[in-house]
Amino acid sequence: MGFLIIGFVLLFILTTLPSLWTKHILNKHRKPHPKIPGTGLQFAEHLVKKLDLAIAIEQTDEGDHYDPINKVVRISSANAHSNSLTAITTVAHEIGHALQDKTGYEPLKQRTILVERASMMQKFASGALIITPILVAVVHTPIIGLLTFGAGFIAMGVPVIIHMSTLKVEFDASFARALPLLKEGQYLSKSDQRTAKKILFACAMTYVAASLSSLFNLWKWFKALKR
Repeated sequence: MGFLIIGFVLLFILTTLPSLWTKHILNKHRKPHPKIPGTGLQFAEHLVKKLDLAIAIEQTDEGDHYDPINKVVRISSANAHSNSLTAITTVAHEIGHALQDKTGYEPLKQRTILVERASMMQKFASGALIITPILVAVVHTPIIGLLTFGAGFIAMGVPVIIHMSTLKVEFDASFARALPLLKEGQYLSKSDQRTAKKILFACAMTYVAASLSSLFNLWKWFKALKR
């Protein structure tokens, strides 16, 4: 029992603190920067033109992200109209994803396919889990147990696979694409580059936390099956 409590405490620390730290870092560097001449939206437009990217730029209220299916970089309203370090660094990261797409970065391709298929798989899993109690009452066969196991594994296992594949893609977009863009283009001073690296690392830790959380959920499911 003691080990279980310790495990839950460690999980809370590993999954909650990174998110809190990330919010702290992002908010800390959201204030207007006196030496950055343009907004996040203007910076995105500049990079798209400079790097000859065949993508669109849109403002969104659903969070900053790159859509590899529709070839769109979507920038949140907060970052689109700000010249803060958080805004500029976030834009560089999303453009990093667009660069991955342009160069045919295989992990991004695999993640995109996985995300598309995962939606259908999880719909199937949800439906299977809903009808399982009905089938158990009507049909007494071991196949029902296999159906339940398969549906549960899909529901719990697919998020693990997605989060694991996301880690490599996000780290590459941040540290192999965004940071070199900021350094080589001399968009930020050396001290601001160090801050940008800290922002990118803080954001990456949220994906690490999500991966750990999904792994823990899968582990709990296996433990429940053993009982």
